[in-house]
Amino acid sequence: MSDFSHIDDNGEVTMVNVGGKSTTSRAARARAMIEMLPTTRDALFDGSLPKGDAIATVRIAAIQGAKRTSDLIPLCHPLAIDGVQVDIAATDGGASIEVEVLVTGRTGVEMEAMTGAAIGALTMYDMIKGVDRGARVGSVELLTKSGGASGEWHRG
Repeated sequence: MSDFSHIDDNGEVTMVNVGGKSTTSRAARARAMIEMLPTTRDALFDGSLPKGDAIATVRIAAIQGAKRTSDLIPLCHPLAIDGVQVDIAATDGGASIEVEVLVTGRTGVEMEAMTGAAIGALTMYDMIKGVDRGARVGSVELLTKSGGASGEWHRG
């Protein structure tokens, strides 16, 4: 069982001890997609939704989601995040939310980037559901990661 990083020699789930790892600069970028009607997308990006400034609200939610990842994902370490960048863009089918998280630490920030993107997408749904209940939160995926022993990774 000890071949698995989160299972100890007794087969119990455990949080990995990262105390012996080197502190390095690490980054990860993730994306969430939200499908919606074209009229909803237009209202979202021109600021005319009934709930107000959805883009600002989504950006704040994505940042907060990244910061609170260890409260939501049981085996994630709390991290002193150096920065979070949120990019929200219109797509043919709706919108994309990309979140990049930076840290100088002993463990990566892939889960923080993905959680930020997911929370941003759920917040976007909340902001548009009054005009488009059929909107759908789609894929949440890691796009890139860097730093640490495993180095660079990019989605193909």
